[in-house]
Amino acid sequence: MDRTERFYKIEMLIRSRECVSFATLLETLEVSPATLKRDLQYLRERMDAPIEYDAMANGYRFGQQWKGQRHELPGVWFNEKELHALLTMNQLMSSLDENGILTRHLQPMMDKLSGMLGSDEAESRELTRRVKLISTARRRVPSEHFETVGSALVKRQRLRLHYRKRARNGSAGSLSERLLSPQRLVHYRNTWYLDAWCHQSEGLRRFALDAVEQAELLNEKAKPVAVKQLEAELDQGYGIFAGGQAQWATLVFSAEAAQWVSREEWHASQRSEWLDDGRWQLEVPFVDATELLMDLLRHAGEVQVLAPAALRRAYQQKLEKALAQA
Repeated sequence: MDRTERFYKIEMLIRSRECVSFATLLETLEVSPATLKRDLQYLRERMDAPIEYDAMANGYRFGQQWKGQRHELPGVWFNEKELHALLTMNQLMSSLDENGILTRHLQPMMDKLSGMLGSDEAESRELTRRVKLISTARRRVPSEHFETVGSALVKRQRLRLHYRKRARNGSAGSLSERLLSPQRLVHYRNTWYLDAWCHQSEGLRRFALDAVEQAELLNEKAKPVAVKQLEAELDQGYGIFAGGQAQWATLVFSAEAAQWVSREEWHASQRSEWLDDGRWQLEVPFVDATELLMDLLRHAGEVQVLAPAALRRAYQQKLEKALAQA
């Protein structure tokens, strides 16, 4: 019987019998007195279980403040492997949470989970060093904007944003005020985006949160949009670019590159097949070629663009420009 099962049994015994002797706990759990004492100490000190010793009844019970109430020990439904998985996922989530917003609210729960493993502070710190998420080109979002947007999304209320649209010629771009009904937060390539109904343009749009200069939560209810409509309009093209009619790109990767690229998912709707000579042909939908061209350049010399013709020409121009600057 592992530690988690013992915690569960201790709670069930106290709940069902109201008061349980030390001898009964020993017999039921089949552990040494020292182990039982450690378990009771962990439950009280690390998991805030209101277990008290009643000298008159010569047994353990829940404190008077819990009498008549149902008490659940946090996390008793997880075994040790599940706890390790949860703590590992917490580290991954913390790496995405550059503002510390999620970590701040979830840390008390994670401390409880660490306690169930019997980890002291030094062991917990060691665990955090065993998971690493490497991020590059991260664009940070001010925490106050992220919290405002997140609150509007959960409360289903409208937002007023001052949003700076980036210009492709390298200039600062134009600043505009947008009235939005938030629909979905998207984390893509180390950057946060908001999918929302824009009341100015009367349509679904995607906004980079790092381009938000001011965010205000309004009292008006957000316009509801079905998830299927969101997916149909914003998820059909390659990468983060959305909206418009999708085209299909036909790409052929060399046999060497195919060993790795064939294991990647470029798009949920992609089509692919192996060619007789060991090359790999991939078809992906795209709306805007900007991001697709960036990814094709990572495989320069190992990929051919077969269609459409406009994408092939654009890829050739990118290669020629890069060569001219080499």
